[in-house]
Parts: sequence; C-alpha cells; structure tokens
Amino acid sequence: MKAVIMAGGEGTRLKAVTGSLPKPLVPLLGRPMMEHILLLLKESGFHEICAALRYRSSDIRNAFGDGRRLGLSIQYRVEDAPLGTAGGVKNCADFYGDEDFLVISGDAACDFDLAALMARHRESGAAVTIALSRESVPLRYGLAVTDGEDRVRSFVEKPAWPRVVTDLVNTGIYVLSPRAMAQVPPRQPFDFAKDLFPLLLEQGETLLGLPMAGYWCDVGTPLSYFQCCVDALEGRLKLNIPDGFFPPLPEETDTAPENASVTLECTCRSRAQLMGALSELMLELDADYADGIRLTRDNFSLHVSPMSDASALRIAVQADDTEFARSLALSLRDVCSALDL
Repeated sequence: MKAVIMAGGEGTRLKAVTGSLPKPLVPLLGRPMMEHILLLLKESGFHEICAALRYRSSDIRNAFGDGRRLGLSIQYRVEDAPLGTAGGVKNCADFYGDEDFLVISGDAACDFDLAALMARHRESGAAVTIALSRESVPLRYGLAVTDGEDRVRSFVEKPAWPRVVTDLVNTGIYVLSPRAMAQVPPRQPFDFAKDLFPLLLEQGETLLGLPMAGYWCDVGTPLSYFQCCVDALEGRLKLNIPDGFFPPLPEETDTAPENASVTLECTCRSRAQLMGALSELMLELDADYADGIRLTRDNFSLHVSPMSDASALRIAVQADDTEFARSLALSLRDVCSALDL
C-alpha cells in the first residue's frame, strides 16, 4: 500500500522547539516525529512512501534517504511554491497513480490502526475517508458532522464555542481515491478542508468520517509538544521507542523511595540564548521563572537552569519513579540539542 506524508510546513507556532529544524525532524522520545510516523505506516502495511516537501527539504531527505534503513521505500517531491495541503499531495500524482492511498502529516503524534482505516475505505467505495478524533476542546480544529452511517454531511472550520456542534475533529489523516484527487488542479494552491472536501460534497460524492480509537495530537504548539512527550512516557501514546532510550530500572529494594530525582547536563554555545528558547517553550505551560525554569505537575517537577562554571544547562526532574524521571530529562535534553544554540 502507498502513503503520502505531508512534511513541507515550517511550523512557525512551534519555533521555540524547532529552532531552524523542519518540524518533522523535532525529536520525540529519541526519534524525529516523522520517523515515528514512518514506523507507524510500516506497521500498518504501507511500505511505499512519498514525502511532499518544501521547507528545508534537503534536511528531511538527508535524514531518511531512500528509506531502506527503516525497511521502506521513500520518494520525495518538492514544491517550488506553497501549494496547500491538497496541492502538495497532487504534486505526488506520479507516485500514487490510479491507486487509493493514505495521506498523513509528518509532524503529528498518532497510534491509529491505519490498516483498518484503509480497509474500511476500500469496502465503502467512498471518494475520501477521513480519520476523526474526539476532542473535548475542539476550538483549534476543523470539525466534521456525520450521520448514523459515518457519512460526512458538513464541516465547521476552527469554531468559537457558540459554533461548536460536535466533538469530532478532522485529524488530517485521509484515504483518497484517484477520482477525488482528479478534482485538484495541478500546480495551484488548493486545500483539502477549504477547497476539495466542500467541492466533493457539492458533487454528491461520499465522504466517510470514521472516529478512530487510539491517540492523536496535532503537535502545533509548545504545550501540545510537551504533552505528547508526557503522554508517551505514561503510555497513553504508543510509540516505537529506540533501544537504549529508556534507562534500566533500578534494582528492587525492600522500601521504594517516595520519588526519584534525575539530573542531566546539556552543553551548548550560549546558555542565555538556549534558556530564552526554553522559556518561550514553557510559557504556555505556566512555568515559574523566579529560579531558572520550574514546571510542576501532579506526578513530576522539572527544573532547568544554566550552570555557572560551564557553557551548559542543568536539567533536573523529580518524579514518582526513576524511569519516568530519566526519560523526561532525556527528552528535554534532545530538544536542547536539536535547538543547536
């Protein structure tokens, strides 16, 4: 089966985390976000991949090459100018040809059963099948109103509370038929949600909207990025974590400590500049800045501070158990290294 990964965006809202990195290469527990998506596709039976690129495309091509390292076949198509979501996928038309294929973002966090999504699409004969997720606060998403047979009847884009009519949000994960993509003009800006899907509904085509079990998050803000890290560490998001990322568990003792403390150091070129980037990252998280950066939650506390005698930061985490504390500290050190400051 074939899949197209949308990986061309700059991720301006996540600049505090991405720095100069393209957003799909931001680390999430030991792997770039896009690598987690590639491994999910492989697990679901999608072995032929085309990545639609624009911003810093060479960085992504250098990171994944032809895909053999991951047991995949990866091709790339690069936009000369922004083409929108549907236009960027249309740029891959020579790759997907006359087959139904899956579209997914390279910078989301997800563990959906994508094989089941494809199977339902093929069974239905729909022009498009949209993976939906339930969100209790859906204000920054596009909503999909479905009937009792999972057919999409209407879309509502990023509503204020008075316009919220459902908790089902469009995840940006689609299975598309060639006849749907035939409506997308080549080499012109065109979006799925704003242009293609309303057009298909007007034409009487069937668009399925399937609520999916599992985890999905649009990693669009520092808050959502940090929450994904915590959710993965706590098991709510199932990721393929590389060997060696998690530390060995401590030997069992008769009396377990009430909490565990882990401290790591991260070298850098400019302590103040790196602390500034991390401070921006933590703003949405209600961090305290009276003594470095302090962030406290029910099950952990985090303290980041510049060292006085070396060009480095100290990352200290206290948590309910050693594995979680060390993994969270390692994840933040990955972010610091990726910022390259």
